[in-house]
Amino acid sequence: MSDTEKTNEKKAPEAVVQEVASVPNDEPVTVSWDGPDDPHNPQNFSLRTKVNITLVICAATVNVTFASSAPVLTVTKLIARFNISREVSDLVTTLFLLGYVLGPVFWGSGSELFGRRNVLASAMCIYTIFFLGEALATNIQTVLIIRFFSGVFASAPLIISGGILADIWNSQGRGYAVSLFGGCVFLGPCIGPLVGGFVGDSYLGWQWIYWIMMIFAGACTAYVVLCLPETYGPVLLTRKAQRLRKEDPINNRNLTSDHEKLDSSPRGLLDRTIYRPWIMLASEPILILVTIYMALVYGLLYALLEALPVIFIEKRHFTATQMGLIFMGIAIGSTITMFMNLYFAHQVNKIIPKWKGFPPPEERLYAAMIGSVLLVVSTFWLGWTGNYPSVPWYVPGISTIFVGMAISLIFITFIIYIVDAYLMLAATALASNTMIRSASGAAFPLFTVQMFNNLGTNWAATLVALICLVLAPMPFLFYKYGAKIRERSKFAPCLVCPSFQSDEIDSNSLY
Repeated sequence: MSDTEKTNEKKAPEAVVQEVASVPNDEPVTVSWDGPDDPHNPQNFSLRTKVNITLVICAATVNVTFASSAPVLTVTKLIARFNISREVSDLVTTLFLLGYVLGPVFWGSGSELFGRRNVLASAMCIYTIFFLGEALATNIQTVLIIRFFSGVFASAPLIISGGILADIWNSQGRGYAVSLFGGCVFLGPCIGPLVGGFVGDSYLGWQWIYWIMMIFAGACTAYVVLCLPETYGPVLLTRKAQRLRKEDPINNRNLTSDHEKLDSSPRGLLDRTIYRPWIMLASEPILILVTIYMALVYGLLYALLEALPVIFIEKRHFTATQMGLIFMGIAIGSTITMFMNLYFAHQVNKIIPKWKGFPPPEERLYAAMIGSVLLVVSTFWLGWTGNYPSVPWYVPGISTIFVGMAISLIFITFIIYIVDAYLMLAATALASNTMIRSASGAAFPLFTVQMFNNLGTNWAATLVALICLVLAPMPFLFYKYGAKIRERSKFAPCLVCPSFQSDEIDSNSLY
């Protein structure tokens, strides 16, 4: 043994660590997936796991949208209980949707910072607890304040779900999954009045609608907590780097992840959580135009919650239970739309090989083209047949199926379009989109009844239909010019550009 070896052998362990640490090779090494088939990569989760994750977020989505509309048909009981005006009672829905405006500020970018699962599970738990305050409130002020904060936390599934679907599904599966998710966004508001109408007319009493919402929310929250794994690639790679550094602090001391390299200062956090959704909205022409159209469509959905009682309760003297059944027309239309979107997703999948796994998002817009025309026609139909009590109730009733189809076709298609266009930043893009459209949804119920009573159902519906007619060309224009606009985007990976049309592209490269 040489003298040098003997000297090193006698050194204390601390000295050895110091000597190794002094080696000049301190360049950070970025961790990545263990090859394209790494089972820890969310894109490589088993089909069973992906389906389960999709069902989890669909259940959460149905629940929070159900809660937005369930109290609508109990407003007369609320007016009598607290001696308030109709306008104040409408705030039960409006303030919940205003919570949707504030919530996305935190949930979209927050999920890209701390992970999808942690943010979604925490928000769902707090949202569930708030129902206690709604059920036990002794004055209208308490009900309204709690409804607002309940809406803030209820918006989490609407924001994070798009990001989760982009995390786990490739182009082939994403169309199917987002179609199912989008259908759930509309299923909840349609089921809400149905259940609320039955509860309001039952021996249980109208307050029980809040207990039912809490039970439903608790079950869905437990489903999220128990069955939803983390899906955000950068966060999973950060955990991998932390685990490897802990297992071997000496040899792995330089391992890091791209996520850890992000600016963690207060300014950096504000930029990614508060500012980025608005920066994207202001700088992305596609996002802002899609958001305007979706805001109108979403507002129309919640306007129907107020307009349909004018048509069927005031003009045709339906009971709350019968009125709840009318909302099933929108649910039926949304269900039909879901199957239509599955068909269109299958058609897009046929061209995926041509585009190396990344077809242009504009290929998803055919359903929206149909919906934009159908929305104009069905709104005229509902307004003019609903205005005259002499017209049998089922004539305007049938029109709600086509209104539901049109709204769903437009809404679901553009959600898929946003997810496909922004991929890893889908949650942030959906955050700004949800804030604007929720503000529209909150505003429409405040003037819908007055508009339909003052203008008449026929002319009020005509006004809405004409606005829809002005915006109807939007999906056609996006189909033609969308790719050229996305080429100049700072946030959307333009995978239809020549630089991305390569056989080497795969879904893992987006992480």
